[in-house]
Order: sequence, then C-alpha cells, then structure tokens
Amino acid sequence: MAMIYVVEDDKNIREIEEIALKNSGYQVECFEFAGDFMTALEKQMPDLLLLDIMLPDADGLQLVETLRQKASTKQLPIILVTAKTTEIDKVKGLDTGADDYLTKPFGIMELISRVKALLRRTCTEQPEKVITLGNVCMDEERHKVMVDGENCELTYKEYELLKLLMTNAGIVTSREDILEKVWGTDFEGESRTLDMHIKTLRQKLKEAGGMIKTVRNVGYIFDV
Repeated sequence: MAMIYVVEDDKNIREIEEIALKNSGYQVECFEFAGDFMTALEKQMPDLLLLDIMLPDADGLQLVETLRQKASTKQLPIILVTAKTTEIDKVKGLDTGADDYLTKPFGIMELISRVKALLRRTCTEQPEKVITLGNVCMDEERHKVMVDGENCELTYKEYELLKLLMTNAGIVTSREDILEKVWGTDFEGESRTLDMHIKTLRQKLKEAGGMIKTVRNVGYIFDV
C-alpha cells in the first residue's frame, strides 16, 4: 500500500485530499507546515508527495528544488497543487522538478487519477504482500484473509475475486474484466456464477462484505 504525504495549509482541502486518498486504499500523512513535513521525511520516505505551492512557512517551488538536490529525495514523485492557473506557473513548477500539476479547484476523480498514473510510472517496488483495507487484511504470501483479526475461509475463486477487488480498491471493475481475470478468457459459464460468488464472498466477510458494492450494469467496486 503506497504512502502519500500531503502538504497543504488549507484545512478543508487537506481533509478532502486525505479522505479521498484513504478511500482509494492509500496510507496518508498530512502536514500543514513544510517544516513538519521535512521532519517526517527523515523518519519515513513516502511513495508520493502532494505539495501545495503556497505554504505559510515555505515556498513550494523552492521546496521542490531542495528535494531534487538531495540524493534521498531526488526521485520522489511530486504533484504540485496550486490556485495559480497560468501556463507560466505550470511551466515553472514542472521545470523546477515536479512530475505533475493539479490546479485548484480540482475534482476528486482527477486527483485520484493523477496519483494512480504517477505511481504507475514511478513505482518499481514489488507488489505489496499484505493488503489491508478497512478491517479486511489479505496476506498473499500465506494466502490468508483475516476479518477483524479472525481467519476467513475462502475458496480459491473467492480469494482471487477478493484479491482483484482489493488491489483495485476505489475503482469499478467491470464484470467482463472479473470473468476474464478470475475465470480466464475461456470461461463460458453464465455471469450468474459471478453474482453467486459475490454473494457468498459478502456473507463470509460478514459486515465487511458491505464494502463490496454493486455498480449497476457495470460491475463491482471495493469501497472502504
């Protein structure tokens, strides 16, 4: 699960970003001041930085320059967030070393889309072996699922179905994609089989099963 640092002095925007990112399955740490962010950076390196340009104790562009000069943060993926909308402002941000640019006001879907796209381009680590969303924990190495700390016995298909939905948390997965990735391209059974597996999976997850939501006429989504 990727760790994202959010540096934003506007409390309302900071809370919106935090909720949206957590609901999409990311770990999030938020900071109002650049100084607090820099202190946290010494303890843990995030997978991506969402950085507001206008901060009370620092200039965002200068902060990017500082990060790019340090060996430990030279490759840190950075998305700049600002109310400035002119082309020259965007060019300055990108020339300074930012990887992407988000202009206020922005939509939640755009935020998540840009974060996912940047992580895809920059992430070179191995996939997470343990996925934790809400009170559901999936340990891929042990092929085990825990709900509220208790073991949840799943069939092979149920496990693969849950794994697909959890690794794409916050994103709707179409019925066609599920059938292809879980049952294989040669699967010729009725899609009713998928519905039955979703039903039994929800039952086995108990209250946590409510996080598996149906998107009518499209597919399913694991929504924390």
